[in-house]
Amino acid sequence: MAEGLRFELLGPLRALRDGTEVPLGPPRQRAVLAVLLLQEGRPMSYEALVSAVWGGEPPSHVRNLAQKYVSGLRRAFTAAGGGSSSPELVWTGSGYRLENARIDDLAERRTLLREALSARESGDLHRAGALARQAEELWRGEFAEGLTGPYLDGERRRWAEKRLMVLETRLAGDLELGRYRECVPELTRQVAEHPLRERLVGLLMLALYRSGRPSDALLVYEETRRRLAEEANSEPGPALRELHARITRQDPSPVPESALAS
Repeated sequence: MAEGLRFELLGPLRALRDGTEVPLGPPRQRAVLAVLLLQEGRPMSYEALVSAVWGGEPPSHVRNLAQKYVSGLRRAFTAAGGGSSSPELVWTGSGYRLENARIDDLAERRTLLREALSARESGDLHRAGALARQAEELWRGEFAEGLTGPYLDGERRRWAEKRLMVLETRLAGDLELGRYRECVPELTRQVAEHPLRERLVGLLMLALYRSGRPSDALLVYEETRRRLAEEANSEPGPALRELHARITRQDPSPVPESALAS
């Protein structure tokens, strides 16, 4: 890790030295840096870097551009200071490698979620939820927001899914703790943003049902069923159908594991 230099990708890419943001150059240069950071110290060939940043039809002068951006990043690292601990972009003979650098907010997120999982497995749902919230608070926007290229576009979709999975797990834990009414507003917002995501829909239905609003829970199901039919030509999955059946008959028994499971 580069002492005193912090890289972040849970939002727009930025580098911080002692809390001050380091200029990283134009968007395409920043995209080169983001791609190399994601290699976590592994070398990346020139061809792979070009494909990741420019795709299958790069401009004819792409080699000059790549060299220009690599030189620009080296100048940015030098200007940021740090001496021997400063990030270093080296050519290994087989590719470019970024040394003395890591994505700090991703590393912190992994640690928090690992601790949250451990707390959940030990039965401490309160601590698990608190740690998961800390992990969520590291996000400042979309992953590598504002940077384009095939590789980063794919990573952005992948991290959006991971982010949602953590949110769902945290909200499921809140419901297990009986925080039904407290969760309704957040779940309503999330379902409005992701109306075809069945786990979120199931969690909202459960929160509404346990808040004494079974008719609202059934309305959410019918709206989701209609959307699935119109937009995906499909029906709700078995977990959502089972939850709907239990709510319809006002089942007083605990909601099955499938309604909360990931």
